[in-house]
Amino acid sequence: MLPIPSASVPRPRNVLAHTFVLAAALFATQAVALQPLITDDTSTQGSGGNQLEVSLNQSRITTRGVSDRSGSLAAVYTRGVAETVDLYAGGVYVHLHTGGGQHEARGAGNPTLGGKWRFLDATAEGTSAAAKLEFLMPVSNSAETAGLGSASMGGNLTFILSQDLPFGAIHVNASAGRLRYRASGNSPDSTPMRLSAAPVWQLTPQWRLALDLGAQWVRSSEQRVRTGFVELGAIWSPNDDLDLALGVIQTADNQNPRTRALAATAGLTWRFR
Repeated sequence: MLPIPSASVPRPRNVLAHTFVLAAALFATQAVALQPLITDDTSTQGSGGNQLEVSLNQSRITTRGVSDRSGSLAAVYTRGVAETVDLYAGGVYVHLHTGGGQHEARGAGNPTLGGKWRFLDATAEGTSAAAKLEFLMPVSNSAETAGLGSASMGGNLTFILSQDLPFGAIHVNASAGRLRYRASGNSPDSTPMRLSAAPVWQLTPQWRLALDLGAQWVRSSEQRVRTGFVELGAIWSPNDDLDLALGVIQTADNQNPRTRALAATAGLTWRFR
């Protein structure tokens, strides 16, 4: 799952990159049943099932003609501990180019631990619901200062609704989290919230196309920022245990000057026992 690039705190520009990487840690390293989307679905691995996800993400964030670039390599391992309960752990390696290329940083971002519980199995009408809780483990103070992550623990809670439809399915997410900073005095703690929906078209037994639409609101002591996003994704499943996915995301916030981002992701999902 790709992060939602956003400018959630004011300048300096290294804070913009800092915020983006925290969003990456919050959204990109979580377990996602449906790469490459931001929106998750209610699927779980089943008791004894395993899933490994790997994704490569590239983003460019532009404000007033100056661009920051970020790349990340994320991996998540998920274990089904019951038919409707998954536990997972994820990590991400981040490479930043900010301030028009004047600043560069690379290293590990925030590790993620979490779980998903599908509390409503699919009804006769094809409706299911789940909840997902995840925690961001802290990085070092020096890594936070460099913009690679948060030196304090954070978290996120997501509610998921999935509905089967004649063309495929639609998934709806509502989430709220907390990002906490320690070393960077000019980066106030923030509360991100996200609402999104993703219709997924089952074109053939192997091919799916998806449109992911939504918005993220980030509130801090200094300001509130709304970032809208749209993603187009494609998923190829050569068999029941393997997915290969590509996605492209466009975002824009409501600030003046406006910050826009273009991001791309390529991912692999492997399920095994």
